Amino acid sequence: MHQLSSPSAFRKRKKTYHLLLFSMTQKCEMKLLGATGSVFVTRVKFVLKLKSIEYEYIEEDLCNKSELLLTSNPVLQRVPVLFHANEQPIAESLAIIEYLDEIQPDVHPLLPSDPSDRAECRVLAYIFDTLMKEFMLTQDKERREELKKRVIEGFGMLEQVFMKLSKGKAFFGGDDIGYLDVVVGCFLGWFKFYEIVFDFKVIEESRNPRLAQWGKRMWSHEVARSVIPSQEIHMNFLNMLRGLPK
Repeated sequence: MHQLSSPSAFRKRKKTYHLLLFSMTQKCEMKLLGATGSVFVTRVKFVLKLKSIEYEYIEEDLCNKSELLLTSNPVLQRVPVLFHANEQPIAESLAIIEYLDEIQPDVHPLLPSDPSDRAECRVLAYIFDTLMKEFMLTQDKERREELKKRVIEGFGMLEQVFMKLSKGKAFFGGDDIGYLDVVVGCFLGWFKFYEIVFDFKVIEESRNPRLAQWGKRMWSHEVARSVIPSQEIHMNFLNMLRGLPK
């Protein structure tokens, strides 16, 4: 549990935070605080590249958290955090990619135009993230086996969602990458990692034929190839996460 800071400590951090922001280069009005290997940071990078938004990337050491992180995301103390001009910092990848979609609605729109489909995408993204985070971090073998069954069931559901939202086209977003393509697709590197480390194939062609083909299309997309890290980076990041104090 995070301890609450005293008023004096908070004021000191706030001052340090503003000094850090002031000292940062003014070349870009958008800055992303992240950690290489985090699928949630990769997700934001993916959208920034899809929308051709220039930004400055700042690498965070999660083993020795910076004042910038502690002040901009004091409750959760995790990445990613997006800074945009004089706006308040934005934390959590799903919130960030929706923000980017709203400020650049005419450049590669991500969320469906139909309100019901948008709501469904948001709910599915939340459920997906919750399940994958637990599977990624659990070290209990019995619990992992239980979660494997839930993952298989979840991807069976995603197969049906893909059929509905894609309308027979290449991606969840239709002709091109959309919101759920980014949310799920940035885990493709982790899925390959799971196959090697846990002997578990998340997307199995016999179970998920449409998602298997979708995954191949995602891997061939130039943005995916440029932002999704290697298996070695994923392994190092996961080992680091598991070593952090709870």
